Amino acid sequence: MSWLERLRDGLSKTRQQINSTAGFLGQDVRDVVTNRLDTIEDLEYALIAADVGRAATEDILEDIRRAEGKNLQQALMYALTLQLEPDARRAEFRKLGFAPDARRTGVDPKGHVVMIIGVNGVGKTTTIAKLGQYYMNRGKSVMFAAGDTFRAAAGAQLGEWGERLGIPVVQGTDGGDPAAVAFDGASARAARGTDLLFIDTAGRLHNKHNLMEELKKVRRVVEKADPAEPAETWLVLDAVTGQNGLQQAKKFHEATPLTGVIVTKLDGTAKGGILVAIVRELGVPIKFIGVGEQADDLQPFDSQEFVRALFDVNIPRE
Repeated sequence: MSWLERLRDGLSKTRQQINSTAGFLGQDVRDVVTNRLDTIEDLEYALIAADVGRAATEDILEDIRRAEGKNLQQALMYALTLQLEPDARRAEFRKLGFAPDARRTGVDPKGHVVMIIGVNGVGKTTTIAKLGQYYMNRGKSVMFAAGDTFRAAAGAQLGEWGERLGIPVVQGTDGGDPAAVAFDGASARAARGTDLLFIDTAGRLHNKHNLMEELKKVRRVVEKADPAEPAETWLVLDAVTGQNGLQQAKKFHEATPLTGVIVTKLDGTAKGGILVAIVRELGVPIKFIGVGEQADDLQPFDSQEFVRALFDVNIPRE
């Protein structure tokens, strides 16, 4: 089964959520808006239930009302695609019909160091391993730093992944200073000239304030070890958590500005609309999405591809 087919299947519950609540997707927009206000109302409920968010839903419905010469599904797909572009310029390119294929052009981090943050349980460590394999396949040299020293066995888990993939891992001691591990990792990367360093970070301390302060400290020491780094900070977010996850993301964004989001566990959730809310509320791009446990189940995010998979439209076989 190809990646797109897995993505389509993974989004089936979200698709059912929208299709079951909002009928008449094949009807002309003008007929629906003029004669079936109840359908627009049903669509509003469906989008909110899928965790698109109220503000984005209102914009989507307004775009639909202005659409001409399209059926409701076409207008909805177009509006969703634009909402998933955090950059106004890219959104304009979408409107003009220009759409870069993210999975073929790839995701190239700025700089050399990427902090990976998020609460425990979202799959940070596994995601780092998948990122390592992705970038090695693209010809990059990669290192890991096991900075989640507060979670039992987190360092061992990342170490096992590193050994399996042939990726060097900078380790600390259980319960030790995460910032020291990050500093050592950033220093080693600079000395070796490695292309990319992914730093695993703590996802839980005894209160949120301490966690956020720890992340700020990690960022500061990386800057000392390797000026201008970390150039990227990516948040790993579990799609199943929906709006709760979005609230977590806002807290992280306040503590250490995010440059991207990785959404995991899209398979099996009816809350796939959370991607729209993430882009809308945080104003940062979604870098990768995951729909399973296999290494290649994590792939670069493309808004048009995602929306087509959501509606099971034009999914070419690879």
